[in-house]
Parts: sequence; C-alpha cells; structure tokens
Amino acid sequence: MFGLLTPGAASYRINGDETEMRILGVDPGTAITGYGILDQQGSTSSIVDYGTISTSPRKTGPERLVDIYRGFNELVDKYAPDVVVMERLFFSKNQRTAMAVGKACGVVQFAAAQRGLDVVEYTPKQVKQAVVGYGMAEKRQVQYMVQRILGMREPPSPDDAADALALCICHAHSVKIRSLC
Repeated sequence: MFGLLTPGAASYRINGDETEMRILGVDPGTAITGYGILDQQGSTSSIVDYGTISTSPRKTGPERLVDIYRGFNELVDKYAPDVVVMERLFFSKNQRTAMAVGKACGVVQFAAAQRGLDVVEYTPKQVKQAVVGYGMAEKRQVQYMVQRILGMREPPSPDDAADALALCICHAHSVKIRSLC
C-alpha cells in the first residue's frame, strides 16, 4: 500500500497520490531547544505536538548536552518522525553563543544519525520565505503565519517552539515543490 519517495535525501510514504510524512522540526539551543512535530498528508499539515526541551543553568555544558540528547530521543521514541529538520547554523557576532548552539546542533544531528533519520537543514531566510513569503520577515510575522497556516487559536509560544514549527512548514512546502518537478 505504501511506496517510497525520495525528494532530496529523506524517504516518505506515498498513499495514493498523496505524500505522508511526520516532520520533527528542531530549533537547538543549550538552554532551550524548541521542537515541533507536524503530520503532512498531501497539502494538509496538522500539529502533533510542540514545545521545548529545557536544561538547567546549574548543570555543566556537557550535562546540558546530555539532557538535549535524552529529550530528543524521547521525542523520536514517542512520535517516530520520518525526517528531522533544523536551521542551518550561521555565524553570529557572539562567538560564545554560536559555539553553544553549534554543540546543541551536533548533539541533535548525532542522535538523529544514530536512529537512521535524515536531517535536512534550511537557512533562516529560506524558512521565512516559505512561511511568510518574505525572506527578511520579523519573528512575530513568522509566528503569526505559523498560527494561520496551522489553524491555531493563538500564536505558538515560546519562540523556540514557533521556530521549530516554521521549520516543519518550510520542509513540507519544499517537499511539495520538489514533487512537482
């Protein structure tokens, strides 16, 4: 009944003419890692869950990375995503912050690879373009459009979870466009 489609690197189920996939979007950070999980069937996206993995500031850096690793694996165990989507790391003016985020990204990518999950990355500009239609959109514009696209009563909160849902929407749109080519 299900076949495989490989747009890019990831595999998805095909049911009739519609692509089905469960997308896990992750917005990594050392203190807070946002996540969003969407089911995509054809052109319909539905929220499965969203939230954050928080770590204690009283813990050491390596201990916080272990907490992110464990939290990510709990999400994968609970929701069995088909693909993991992350923002492509860019360099910021604050090197310390960039290093910490890079470590959190590495932990998520390592855990995904251990599970045999593909990781797809998008730039912040690509995410904003896919969700808002404008690559220089502000954070609150992205939150508003995530709310509208997913039919939510309120904008998703906190920002980290909203960003993770935006990543999921970006990937769903990207797969849809690739399937038309």
